[in-house]
Amino acid sequence: MRILVINAGSSSVKFSVFDMDTQTTRFKHEIEIGTIGFKATLAQIPVALVEAGETRIDAIGHRVAHGGEHFRDATLVDDDVIAAIEVLAPLAPLHNPPALYGIETGRIYWPNAPQIAVFDTAFHASIPACAHTYAVPQAWRKAGLRRYGFHGTSHKYVMERVAQELKASTRDLRIISCHLGNGASVCAIDRGVSVDTSMGVTALEGLVMGSRSGDVDPGIFGYLQRSLALSIDEIENALYHESGLTALSGLGNDMRRIETAAAEADPQAQLALNVFAYRARKYIGAYAAAMGGCDVLAFTGGIGENSASMRRRICDRLEFLGLYLDEDRNSSVKLDGFAAPQIQQPHSRIRVIVTQTREQWMIAKEVHRFLSVQADKRPDQLPPAIPVAVSAHHVHLTQASVEALFGAGCQLTKQRDLSQAGAWTAVETVNVIGPRGIIRSVRVLGPCRRSNQIEVSATETFTLGIEAPVRISGDTADTPTLTLEGPAGRLQTNGLIVAQRHIHMQPEDAKRFGLADRDLVDVAIDSPPRTTVFRDVAVRIDPQFKLEMHIDTDEANAAAISHGGDGDLMLTLCHARLTACKPVRNIFITTES
Repeated sequence: MRILVINAGSSSVKFSVFDMDTQTTRFKHEIEIGTIGFKATLAQIPVALVEAGETRIDAIGHRVAHGGEHFRDATLVDDDVIAAIEVLAPLAPLHNPPALYGIETGRIYWPNAPQIAVFDTAFHASIPACAHTYAVPQAWRKAGLRRYGFHGTSHKYVMERVAQELKASTRDLRIISCHLGNGASVCAIDRGVSVDTSMGVTALEGLVMGSRSGDVDPGIFGYLQRSLALSIDEIENALYHESGLTALSGLGNDMRRIETAAAEADPQAQLALNVFAYRARKYIGAYAAAMGGCDVLAFTGGIGENSASMRRRICDRLEFLGLYLDEDRNSSVKLDGFAAPQIQQPHSRIRVIVTQTREQWMIAKEVHRFLSVQADKRPDQLPPAIPVAVSAHHVHLTQASVEALFGAGCQLTKQRDLSQAGAWTAVETVNVIGPRGIIRSVRVLGPCRRSNQIEVSATETFTLGIEAPVRISGDTADTPTLTLEGPAGRLQTNGLIVAQRHIHMQPEDAKRFGLADRDLVDVAIDSPPRTTVFRDVAVRIDPQFKLEMHIDTDEANAAAISHGGDGDLMLTLCHARLTACKPVRNIFITTES
């Protein structure tokens, strides 16, 4: 399959042709918009492809900056999708309109090729409410005001490339990805998913950029209107086009020129460098705190890839996190052949990696995946409905913890078998004690595990007074500590989680659904009188599993599903149906020949 990727930006149009069968780039080109306008520039794409002999195009992928809340995955373009992208254009005025011109070009010159929109915001759809919610009136939030984030395809590529370089799973890494260029953003990627990012409802928030301001006090709009009689349009235009490095340095947005001027004692250029580095370092520290640590700091984008001096400035004073930069490695970075060199000292706890971003390649991969999934959907082989079970709070214990809580030599007493093979409820219960409150008589489930795990609902974390991460069962690293109380004693242990909603399935079921282990899917649960859609449901695959979706009591209440709530896994009369798939597999990237 040959995929044409069109990335229509605010000042240039980048386009490439990828052969997905050989995993190679057949053609790559960029045209500056200049004075001829978007339509005339985009009309040069078919001419350039014909001249290069690239006349076969099987599908077209378009980079679309803003997908709002609706578009969480690659999407087949139709009239409704085009209308939705137009509605979102005010949130990305520099990027969504050019993308629409690109889609129009694809329809004109390749009318029979499917066109797929790939959204910058989609990778950040996993950001939790505490990170994406603005503290503004509810009416504004209902109108769509929230953090969306951008550069999603770049951050996703960085995540996968880092995992490949370290020969690790993305699920085992906490990555802070810094895309530094004319547009700049930082992303916190916790075990394979984006959990926060510096850009917000628009691409204006966050880091200092080439001509964009990044973070400013929102009160400036009223102040500037009153003091300088500036209109909202004038202020917004200045924040997008006349701010950032351009405003600070007085020399434009070219980092090389600014660094040269700073070395020649230009105070404005020096200030520009210091503000740029300080803002990036501040976000890195914040995201390390948000994730409870950091394993990898990655740099990409024009500045991140090419400015050793800026990488050093940003990494300065991060030794408290265990980051120690190697000056020689940093100054000798070479990125030929999509290399991803590590530039930290041997004893540095945090790995520091530099890599080229490959947004167009990621778009091609998303298009290929989307079309492959669509091709696998056969009406005569519909996957089965998924039974839904509700799990209330419960505890898994090690044998040592059982003895500490219930007495030396104690063995858990089986009460009844659960639906998943080998799992059962025990007669024993414990009290779960937090700094604010207690949850009493929490059921212990068997058999014993290698580490303790306490599963509660999000509401119950407020009862306990502890913030718990949303995790897949078994992932208890860096989780909060609390107290368990049994008849024979107490113990302090980590392992408190809010279990991520998930679906157990056997390999045969996964094949029928077209899914892989740890994929994230959207699921609709019909529970009259309502249908509730749960997003980011994790897929768990094992030959011993029985097909079943597990949700907790909070989620059951949201879907109006009745449940016992006594700690057992209670099968309901409801069934779930798959509505969308967003794979987050640990895909290793094939380097081009």
